[in-house]
Amino acid sequence: MGNKIVLAYSGGLDTTVAIRWLKESYGYDVIALTIDVGNEKDFTVLEERARTAGAEKLVVRDAKQLFIEHFVWPALQADAVYEDGYPLATALARPLMAYLMCEVAREESATAVAHGCTGKGNDQVRFDVSISALAPHLKIVAPVREWKWSRDDEIEFARANDIPIPVTQANPYSTDENLWGRSIEAGVLEDPWVEPPDDVWTWTSDPRGAPDEPAYRTITFERGRPLAIDDERLDGVTLVRRLNELAGAHGVGRVDQVENRLVGIKSREVYEAPAAVTLLAAHRALEQLTLTREQVRFKQRVSQEYADLIYNGRWFTTHHRDLAAYVQSTQRHVSGDVRVRLHRGTVTIAGKRAPDSLYSLEQATYGREDQFDQDAALGFIKIWGLPVRLQAERQLLREAEGPLAIASPE
Repeated sequence: MGNKIVLAYSGGLDTTVAIRWLKESYGYDVIALTIDVGNEKDFTVLEERARTAGAEKLVVRDAKQLFIEHFVWPALQADAVYEDGYPLATALARPLMAYLMCEVAREESATAVAHGCTGKGNDQVRFDVSISALAPHLKIVAPVREWKWSRDDEIEFARANDIPIPVTQANPYSTDENLWGRSIEAGVLEDPWVEPPDDVWTWTSDPRGAPDEPAYRTITFERGRPLAIDDERLDGVTLVRRLNELAGAHGVGRVDQVENRLVGIKSREVYEAPAAVTLLAAHRALEQLTLTREQVRFKQRVSQEYADLIYNGRWFTTHHRDLAAYVQSTQRHVSGDVRVRLHRGTVTIAGKRAPDSLYSLEQATYGREDQFDQDAALGFIKIWGLPVRLQAERQLLREAEGPLAIASPE
């Protein structure tokens, strides 16, 4: 065996072509590493494809449980969503993959690692930054970034070299899947004016043809982590898979957005994430019961920072550790049940309850059970409005423009 390189191998066009290119251009002995984060691959087919392309062997790592417990659940507890739409499925898997690439490189005595990312995407940053943090001695090779080929060029190279690939010009989509979601891009999707064709969607039913009757499901959380559906306790992998099926059957989880990539360009991205969309809605609903106003508002800021951190490839940082410590602290009382209504592409919160709920029926009701001290409101309003009243007397009412000029000072 010569100089070894570990290639993160998805079995798709980019990484399959990269195997041959790494051998011919650099003389590497390629070890293809497939990391199973719930992407439902046929590993027998993958191994045959990798070996036909020139790989020495295929190494498969089952990382589904690691992915859910150490990446997905912390992101869920943080309510991490990028730009109000993307649940960060692919972005969450990349640091885990980088970690396992470094681990296999050490086991195989490899001197380099490789991935199939382009030079204009986000994943190259996530891989490179994570690998350089975990194993700075490893050389990082990115064939697609180096050769700057178009997808048509890659397809032609594969055909010319008898490399089996799962992509043709007639099916040009670039996809990535894991338990938390599925991303689809390229082809006609590059035009934001074009509605996603029906063949883009595989996890979700068309909401227009989804069942007429809504489905109700109760999700149980403990310290911000889901642990049961309809009182049936499930491990994390099974729970997410179950919800992907249940919510996807009702058309829940479709996301179509133009987002701002880390490298500075806007990109049209299409996602399917039935379980993620459902659990994020349920988790936020439970936090409404168990967190104070100040906690909810500050956590919204932290959630955005947490989502940006994941998207930008900074998982292995002290900044992440600091944010995670705050998020975990907020989840101490986020335990209880949330009933969701799944119907024609929407998730609606139908009910929520928590043993440590801050909601008090006796204080909130307008019925005879009302225990709120309404007499205390007068003094509260007087003190609360004191600075407003004082400023109005001393400044606002004396100005020539008058109080109505506040909203339109011009």
